[in-house]
Amino acid sequence: MDKPIIPAPTHNATAPDPAPLPAQQATAAAGPKMDGVSWAILLVLSLLWGGSFFFTEIALRDLPPFTLVLARVALASVILWLVIAARRIQLPRSRAIWISFLIMGLLNNLVPFSLIVWSQTYIASGLAAILNATTPLFTLLIAHIATDNEKLSARKITGVVTGFIGVLIVTGIPALGAINPAANIPGDEGLSLAAIAPFAVLIAALSYGCAGVFGRRFKNTPPIVTAAGQTTASSLMLLPLVCLVDAPWTLPFPTLPTWLAVVGIASVSTALAYILYFMLLRRAGASNLALVTFLIPVSAILLGFFFLGEALAANDIAGMLIIGVGLAIIDGRPLAGLRHLGKSLTR
Repeated sequence: MDKPIIPAPTHNATAPDPAPLPAQQATAAAGPKMDGVSWAILLVLSLLWGGSFFFTEIALRDLPPFTLVLARVALASVILWLVIAARRIQLPRSRAIWISFLIMGLLNNLVPFSLIVWSQTYIASGLAAILNATTPLFTLLIAHIATDNEKLSARKITGVVTGFIGVLIVTGIPALGAINPAANIPGDEGLSLAAIAPFAVLIAALSYGCAGVFGRRFKNTPPIVTAAGQTTASSLMLLPLVCLVDAPWTLPFPTLPTWLAVVGIASVSTALAYILYFMLLRRAGASNLALVTFLIPVSAILLGFFFLGEALAANDIAGMLIIGVGLAIIDGRPLAGLRHLGKSLTR
C-alpha cells in the first residue's frame, strides 16, 4: 500500500519476485508488534506529552492559545532543522514527500490542535480528555480499513475498550454542567456552539487516527526529517490563522517564565516527542502508537504527584490500574504467560 521513499535496489525485471515463506506470511498477517523497546518509547512519549500540560499552563498566562501553538511548532521546527543540518542528514528530493509532510501537518497538528483549543472554550477539560481518548478506537477502525496488516481483533478491541474505561475513571465522568462551563456568549448561539464543541474533539480524535495511518508512508524517511517537515508545514498553515485571530503584535511582551515554558514545550514536548512518535509509528504501527492517548493522563497525574506534591485520589489509582490491564490485553504477552503458568500448575 505504501510507496517507499528511498528507491529499492535494482533487480532483473523479468525475474519473478520470490514467493514469501509461510512464516513471513504469518508475520505480515499478524501485523506489527509491541516489543520492549516500543513500550519504552511509548512510555517516554506519554511523559513528554503529559509534561506539556505544565508548560501550557504557564505559557497561557501571557499567550492566547493559537499563538502558543504556533510558537510551539515553529520553535520545534527551528530546533529540528538545526539538528538535521548539524548531523548533515540527507533530505528527500521527491515532491510527493513534501506534499505528504503538508498533509501530515494538517491531520496531526493544525486540525486537531485548532478544534481542541476551540472546544475547550465551551466544554470542561475533563470532558475534552475523555473525548480525545477515543483516538485509539478511531485508529483501530481506520487501520482496519486502510491497511493490510493492522486488522481488528477481539483482543485489540477488548484492550482498547478497557483502556478507555480506565481513562473515564481517571478523568471522572463529567457532570452535565461540563457541556457548557464557559458559555460567556449569551443567547441561543452560545448554547448551539456548546452543543457542537464535543463533536469538535471527536473530529480531532478522528484526525489523529487518520494521521497515524497516513504517517506509515514515512517508514523510509528518518524520523527527525519527518518531524521537521510536519512541524514546518503546521507552522506555515497556522501563521495566517494566528494573525487573523490573535493579532500577536498587539500583545504585551511575554515574561521570562512564559519564554522558558515555550522553549520547554517546543524542545521537549514537540521536537523530541515527534521524533519518538515517528520512530514508534515505524516500529509498531498506527494502532499501537495511538495507545499513548491512554497514558498521557496517567503521566500528567504522576508528574503532578512526584513534582508538585499533588494527591493521588482513589479513582486515579483505580483508573491507572485498569488502563494497565487494557494495555496488557493489547500486548498479549502477560495473558499468555498467565495461561502458560496455569497449565504448568495443573499438570
